[in-house]
Amino acid sequence: MEDQVQKPQMPRIGDQAPDFDAATTTGPLRLSDYNKDSWVVLFSHPADFTPVCTTEMSAFAQEKDFFAERNTKLLGLSIDSIHSHMAWVNNVKEKTGVYFNFPIIADLDTKVSQLYGMLHENEDTTAAVRAVFFIDPKGTIRLIMYYPLNVGRNMEEIKRSLIALQTADENACALPVDWQPGDKAIVPPPKTLEEMDQRVNDDSVEKVDFYLAKKSL
Repeated sequence: MEDQVQKPQMPRIGDQAPDFDAATTTGPLRLSDYNKDSWVVLFSHPADFTPVCTTEMSAFAQEKDFFAERNTKLLGLSIDSIHSHMAWVNNVKEKTGVYFNFPIIADLDTKVSQLYGMLHENEDTTAAVRAVFFIDPKGTIRLIMYYPLNVGRNMEEIKRSLIALQTADENACALPVDWQPGDKAIVPPPKTLEEMDQRVNDDSVEKVDFYLAKKSL
């Protein structure tokens, strides 16, 4: 029986984001430098000059101020050349007025795509799936999304997820299903009998039961 080839392990939530150097539309970039003191949303698209990708990249570009206000940098990627990226950026700007002025990695050797598990063989062997990695200022991967080639991402969910991650960090809390800014947060459940007794008698939080309580932020 032939030995099976070991595939590289895909990064997971809580892992340190694998570092890399890459050529981009704004010049050479090292992730650890780009990521320093800020969040990064790293996202891949299958190919330049394709319709779904154009709508997605345009959505990221149109929301650049939203991300900047939240100390978050955008970083795109596809397995295309710098020349292809530049021509596509210029074409979209000419046709729609939308300018992709954030760095887009030219990953012709698929180094970054493989490092981040963006190539899914049963989907396509030469195009990256629509992956999204949320990386915090410490370089830790905090959230991962994957979409297939034929389904575009939900920009509102990407924005909501970033706000939720930052809100949870700032308030040391958890957030319930469908949470939106302004909604109540989940209070960490008690870990001792004494804490449970205190929770039962605590009128400052909205209690469903001792283990499920909410508070306003």
